[in-house]
Amino acid sequence: MCGICGVWEYGAAEGRVESALVERMRDEMPHRGPDDAGSHIFDEGRGGLGFRRLSIIDLSAAGHQPMRGCTDEVWLVFNGEIYNHARLRKGLEERGHVYASQTDSETILHLYEERGLDFVHEIEGDYGIAIWDAKLEQLVLVRDRVGVKPLYFYQKDGRFIFASEIKAILQHPAVVAEVDEESLYHYLTFLTTPAPHTLFRDIRKIPAGHMLIIKRHGEPELKCYWDALPPAHAVAERSEEEHQAEIMRLLRASITKRMMSDVPFGVFLSGGVDSSANVALMAEQMSRPVQTFTVGFSDAEHLNELESARRIARDFGTNHHEVIIAEQEMQKFLPDLVFHQDEPIADPVCVPLYYVSKLARDSGTIVVQVGEGSDEIFSGYDNYLRYLRIHEKFWRHAVHLPQVMRRAASAVARPALEATGKKRLTIELLRRFGADEPLFWGSVVVYDETFKPRVLSESMRRKFRDRSSLESVLPYLQKIERERPDSDYLSRMVYLELKLRLPELLLMRVDKITMATSIEARVPFLDHHLVEYALALPRSLKVKGHSGKHILKRALEEVLPHDLLYSQKRGFGAPIREWFRNGLGDLFDSHLMNSTMRRRDFFDYKFIARLLEEHRRGTHDWSFHLWALLNLSMWYERWIERSL
Repeated sequence: MCGICGVWEYGAAEGRVESALVERMRDEMPHRGPDDAGSHIFDEGRGGLGFRRLSIIDLSAAGHQPMRGCTDEVWLVFNGEIYNHARLRKGLEERGHVYASQTDSETILHLYEERGLDFVHEIEGDYGIAIWDAKLEQLVLVRDRVGVKPLYFYQKDGRFIFASEIKAILQHPAVVAEVDEESLYHYLTFLTTPAPHTLFRDIRKIPAGHMLIIKRHGEPELKCYWDALPPAHAVAERSEEEHQAEIMRLLRASITKRMMSDVPFGVFLSGGVDSSANVALMAEQMSRPVQTFTVGFSDAEHLNELESARRIARDFGTNHHEVIIAEQEMQKFLPDLVFHQDEPIADPVCVPLYYVSKLARDSGTIVVQVGEGSDEIFSGYDNYLRYLRIHEKFWRHAVHLPQVMRRAASAVARPALEATGKKRLTIELLRRFGADEPLFWGSVVVYDETFKPRVLSESMRRKFRDRSSLESVLPYLQKIERERPDSDYLSRMVYLELKLRLPELLLMRVDKITMATSIEARVPFLDHHLVEYALALPRSLKVKGHSGKHILKRALEEVLPHDLLYSQKRGFGAPIREWFRNGLGDLFDSHLMNSTMRRRDFFDYKFIARLLEEHRRGTHDWSFHLWALLNLSMWYERWIERSL
């Protein structure tokens, strides 16, 4: 992957953008591209493009960006990979296009010159793209279908700024780093900021599957060119065996495409189903050992899947690498974590992910395949099954009761549960039931609407008294209800996950942390052909009894051991519960309680101190709640306080 950035002062009477500014933005993210750098001034000095290169395809100087098209009228900066570029190139050359390199970047240019904005329907891959078209006087930004790669922008006072990372935008002197309080409110719920907002006021992110077009008049047009909706019409009837065969065909094709590289590649191997499938299907296509990388914990062996990973490594003859970390490595990485995330992504998996990424880079491996997305598209999370049971056994019947009855039942039951101090999910679901709100807001909600007011200060409670994080997800739930009224409840849950948690939390943790070590992560389970096929599958093929991913596991019986496929799911995690009861609790206490963020009066710090104390005593597990606050506080100190 690479890093891109740019400025366009579309409202300026004359050009004032200098190369030094663009290069300063560009060089704020050298980790995204340690191999090359470039810049280009366009529109008679009103605009500039910047680029940092991590060389993956065509390592020669011919891959230098910004890259021009057939004429000086079209210029490109591009972060990502186009996996079908060779096939597209063949057709383009037959139609008269002349190439100057072997890069996938050049294919984007030729497609745009031939098809205009429709080029995006031809390309397959993971990308953030920016194209300047002098003839049409427009700047086009595109984020890939599923949201593997990020793309941020700022627009104000006749100026448009964009970049792969927020820190590059902050290098522009016109941009002031300030907290977006509405985004902070939603961050507490989802551990990330829902698109198109970020935690920085006035800085936005392009949602997955969208393109943004801005012309000379300055009015941006945001267009959705791909959506994760289930198909509108019933798909052809197939037997379960036929579905298994097609899933394996699509997955093999996806992994093959993601082996496209002129540099060494490998697999992050957790020992679970998805990463093991990546190893198995890559190994069958290689004549040399697959490079595999695993991380474990010396102070939380219950989270380790080292033996499972080693078994897969032995079975498939991989060249296996391991790194073992503990709390001290976590604390050492925290300042860099805040820098590389740009805005908090409060998933503690970022810590082990960094160390396994560093392990890969130190071994000389530049590209890795990862298992994200499988649990979403094939319904592998236990939380999905929990919500399905609640919906089928209670919710779908009870919501037909009169509103006054539901409100009364909620009002009676909630205080009794609140008094116990337990069953947070039950308390919140009772609130939603009484308020006539949807059951499912996402598989992971941390500070829910019942609990969140307690951590906020009195002034913040007043400010957001009539607000709810439901407003972040309701448009998606309404869209699938409107456009796919016959879709089942599981499909609606998965759709929401593919709009918020997957692109803005899980995929952003992969992008930001792997790029921190200058390696590229590829996600074979999120090839859009496989995603579209999985979304069309009936629920009965995904969920059987009390387990999910049924059809995927059956398909993978062809290549993986039965006991691995059907063992208890553990998931890739980090021992923050234990860490907060040890040294991390002391760090939290000293940092958060003395943070300059306290001057902003966002939180009730007496309540926060109570959460930490209850966690230390072991009466409650508040680890994710505390981690979200620690990430936020350290982010504030790094990005906001320094700019004041």
